[in-house]
Amino acid sequence: MDQSFVLRLIRHAATRGNEQKRYIGWTDESILPFKATPDLQIKKVVGSDLKRCRETAAILFPNAVYQANRNFRECHFGQWEMKTYDELKSSQLYRNWIDHPWQIRPPSGESLADMAERVERGLKKLPEGKAITLVLHGGPIRYLIAEALGDKFQNQTALHGGCHMLTWQSRQAFEERELCTSFSVEPLTANGNT
Repeated sequence: MDQSFVLRLIRHAATRGNEQKRYIGWTDESILPFKATPDLQIKKVVGSDLKRCRETAAILFPNAVYQANRNFRECHFGQWEMKTYDELKSSQLYRNWIDHPWQIRPPSGESLADMAERVERGLKKLPEGKAITLVLHGGPIRYLIAEALGDKFQNQTALHGGCHMLTWQSRQAFEERELCTSFSVEPLTANGNT
């Protein structure tokens, strides 16, 4: 009988741009200081190649080898990178994108469909094992949770420093994109929303 398979999705700690509510896709910002109890047992972590994910993993999992994969990056917001809603709200293209983010791309950026396709490529390169820890961005986490639950992307939340635990009956069930059998969220950082 197959063993269950667990995917732990952890959103990186907050950056200055996150605090300012800016679109930070491929901008390579460092995290702000945060408090957390490190997990010394985990020996391997996979995640985005961007600084904010690497830095978060180094604090949370100091004994782990970090396997970076650029396919796990946040959605690329193109010319909207580092801008806020207030700076963009008068743009008709931006308002259209808000309504149809799966079909419309920011200028020089990517749609959510583009991001999802990229994340799927990243999943094909996950290491073997019955439990995998991924340190990612809000967009990829929300996409993976929505897929695992058979729900909409817009209904998902991914807090900074939160661990979203998804369980399947087996690794094969996960790889065949069956719905997960269990889902829970727990804070890893001192305030649960770093």
